[in-house]
Order: sequence, then C-alpha cells, then structure tokens
Amino acid sequence: MQASILTTVIMPMALGVIMLGLGLSLTLEDFRRVAQYPRAISIALVCQMILLPALCFILALAFNMPPELAVGLMLLSASPGGPTANLYSHLSNGDVALNITLTAVNSLLTLFSLPFIVNLSLDFFMDSGEYLPMQFKKVMEVFAIVLVPVTLGMVIKNRLPVFAARMEKPVKILSALFLALVIIMISVNEFSRIVKFLPRLGGPVLAFNVLSMAVGYYLPMLFRVEKKQAIAIGMEIGLHNGTLAIYIALNVMHNSTMAWPPALYGVLMFFTAAVFGMLVNLKRKEAQVG
Repeated sequence: MQASILTTVIMPMALGVIMLGLGLSLTLEDFRRVAQYPRAISIALVCQMILLPALCFILALAFNMPPELAVGLMLLSASPGGPTANLYSHLSNGDVALNITLTAVNSLLTLFSLPFIVNLSLDFFMDSGEYLPMQFKKVMEVFAIVLVPVTLGMVIKNRLPVFAARMEKPVKILSALFLALVIIMISVNEFSRIVKFLPRLGGPVLAFNVLSMAVGYYLPMLFRVEKKQAIAIGMEIGLHNGTLAIYIALNVMHNSTMAWPPALYGVLMFFTAAVFGMLVNLKRKEAQVG
C-alpha cells in the first residue's frame, strides 16, 4: 500500500491514542503485582508466547491460506492483548486487575517476541528473497510508537490521577472510533480484493479468535486457576491488539493484504467476546443453582 492519509496520519494517531489510554490505566504496581499471581501469569504467558503462535500456524496451514494472509494472521497472534480485553473481562466478571497486569507484561514482552515470530513467518510462508524481514530500524519504530505513549500515560496517571481517571473513558471511546475508521478505510480502499479473499479469510480468523479464547480459559481451569482469573486470561489471550497488528502491516511491512486478518478480527472479536462472556457466566450461574 502506498503512503496515504491512512498510513501516515490515521494509523499512527490511532495506535498512539490506544497506547496512551493503556498507559492511563497502568501504574508500576501493575508490574510488581506479577508476584501475586505466579501460576495465572505463567500459564497466560505460555498461552500468549507459545501456544497461540503454534495454533495460528496450524490454522494457516489447515486452511491453506495465501502467504500474505498467513503472515497477517501470524502477526495478529504475536500481538498482545489490549484495552478491549480489560473491558470485556469487567463485563464478564473476570479479574480485571489480572488483565491489567497481563496487558502490561505482554505489551513489553511482545516487543521482543513479535519481530521474531513475524520474521519466522515471512521466512516460512513467503518465497525466499520475496520479502525483507523486519529490520532493526523498524523494530525500534514499533518500540517507540508503543512505549512512548504508554509511558506518557503512566506519567499522567502518576502526576494527575484525577485527570487520568476522567480521561480513561473518552480515550477508550476514541480508540474504538479510530479502530472503526481504520477498518472502514481499509475496506473501502481494498474492497475488490477483500471480497476475493474473504471466503478464505473468514474461517481461519473466526477459528483463531474462538480457539484463542477457549485455550485462554480452559487451560487455566485445567490447572485449577480461579474462575475469575481464567475468564480474565481467556479475554486477554483471545482479544488481541488488532490496531497494533494493522499498523505494523501497513507502516512497517507496507503490505495492505497482511492487514486484512487483524482488520476482520477487529470486527469479529466484539461479537465472539460477548458470546464467550455470556457462556462462562451462564456456567457460573448453573453451578450456583446446582
């Protein structure tokens, strides 16, 4: 995709606003809290860093996805959770404090794991020499656009806690609007190609979303993690920061096709997360009645 208002203005603004909003909800205590949930966080990190990319890789092969779409889906799998996971965890009676801690830790760790996974994906799915891996300069660019607004948000929360509390909701709304605008612009610009590939894209994206939440919920339950924490992990593992993945696809990889999986995912996750939240709480109510 050639440079446009979407890639040069809207995407950096969208990601900056989302990361600023994340920073407004974080404190240093969120990072120190890791010691309070050793089992839950360990399981969540195994899911995020190992199981999800492996699951995504299997789905890309099983659905015989075109190379660029496969890399786009792998890029999504390597992206951390975001503010949406915190919101849905709250609505589903999950442990939001755990969500915030996981988001903080994952956001830092994926700055290192994401380039690694993307480069491996490019090497496997794309023909040799067809695509350049993420170079160090581009990795540093992602570092900057993630860490700078997050750090700014944390500083604002520390220095102006009342102002930060007031701004959290407006920033979340603005983040959702930016994401919607990005998806609409991609759809308009790439409509003919999206229609062409949608039949081959819808299945793996939906399957990845549903299986991510299922793995994130049932694996912790298998290891006897509290239900509230399992719900939080399910949301954190199942709801990725699609805006970050889209930004990297458009501004770092300069490939609009790779942005389609996270763009479609960004639409589907709102509905699947709502259904997931209702199902886990339905089981909770049945257990209480029983």
